[in-house]
Amino acid sequence: MHLWSYIPTCSYRCRFCQYPTVLIAGEPAVAAARAARWVDLNIAEARLWLDRVPTLAAAPVGEFNVFGGTPSLLPASAIRRLLGFYRENFGFTPDTAIRFEGDPSSLTAEQLETLAELGVTKLSCGVQSFDDRVLAQSGRPHTGARCVEFIRDAQRLGFAWISVDLMYGLLDQTVDSVRRDLDVVVDTGPTAVVCTKLHLRPYAETRTGVAGERPAAWQIPAYRDRLAAAGHRWPTLGEQYQMREVLTDGLAGAGYVEHPTMYFARAGFGPETWKSIMVDQDRQEAEVAIGLGGSSSCRASEAITEVAWGRYTAAIESGRLPLASATSFSPAARESRAVRMALSTLQPLRDRLHRARFPGSSLLAEPWRGRFRALADRGLAGVDESAGTVTLTRDGRTLVEAIINTAL
Repeated sequence: MHLWSYIPTCSYRCRFCQYPTVLIAGEPAVAAARAARWVDLNIAEARLWLDRVPTLAAAPVGEFNVFGGTPSLLPASAIRRLLGFYRENFGFTPDTAIRFEGDPSSLTAEQLETLAELGVTKLSCGVQSFDDRVLAQSGRPHTGARCVEFIRDAQRLGFAWISVDLMYGLLDQTVDSVRRDLDVVVDTGPTAVVCTKLHLRPYAETRTGVAGERPAAWQIPAYRDRLAAAGHRWPTLGEQYQMREVLTDGLAGAGYVEHPTMYFARAGFGPETWKSIMVDQDRQEAEVAIGLGGSSSCRASEAITEVAWGRYTAAIESGRLPLASATSFSPAARESRAVRMALSTLQPLRDRLHRARFPGSSLLAEPWRGRFRALADRGLAGVDESAGTVTLTRDGRTLVEAIINTAL
């Protein structure tokens, strides 16, 4: 399985952020104590999971991710306690990768040394942009230079996997700005790049994440109107697709391989282990997400953890799993979900694998045959019945999210 531990603490809130976060501020000692409190809650929730689902303790963990929020705000003692608990109580193996997320402000050289000492081998950093003006409009206090410094520090310390997040479609961002971001990535050479389009619709609607208690600042109409009146603008849809093309073509030209969509790894390093576990057609294993706003799923069901910190902590303190919802998939929904996830890998769908998992069904028979033929007629997919494969075209790869959400 793929295992997540969410620590929702942040020292600031990005203006595009919809995720459940808890702001911590004040003197360093006070902020550290508040952050460590969320380690207590996370461990307490993990114990509840282990009590309710004892088989979790023995399930091999492919990758363990400590995400947020900004878990890099945690003091070293809290990180040590968190990693120690999960190592001792879940099915870690010699091959289990441990990944830690943070932002450039808190992934300092000192913090990176601590993570390396504790056995973390993979890093994810929310760079978002290297353009100082775009960063400032997004509400992020760090500079592009600090982002580069993080990459160089991580490389110097020998981390096996260094991933940076880039966003496009941000306020006042231009195609040339994204092109400059690409130049910095190519120059610094991180292991992986995750590219994300700005979403101003609620994540819960687009199924790209779990929404928090309140909308992002940029989702508030009055705030958006004030920005427009002051001369700020969001890129048009056409500009967003140009930005995407700059990133996809530029990263491919620099030797990065895309798998799944908008996840790029240097040749020979990808695809990412945890994404393979989750979405590859022959795998699609379970994930368990522990922490505020977590989303857990297996082939048969999914569960969403509370996003309101008050309800979350009350549930933990009363000994209840803090689940806000749980959904069981019908057989048809399981099949549809499997196809959509496999399509997101941008790899050919193989009918042989589909029939083995769903006896009596075939990608080359109805209803799938008609759906894929319709995509082929629009130049978005190719269907090879002799090879038993369905493959997205270049345009289909670009529009894969729309295809998943509307055509399947």
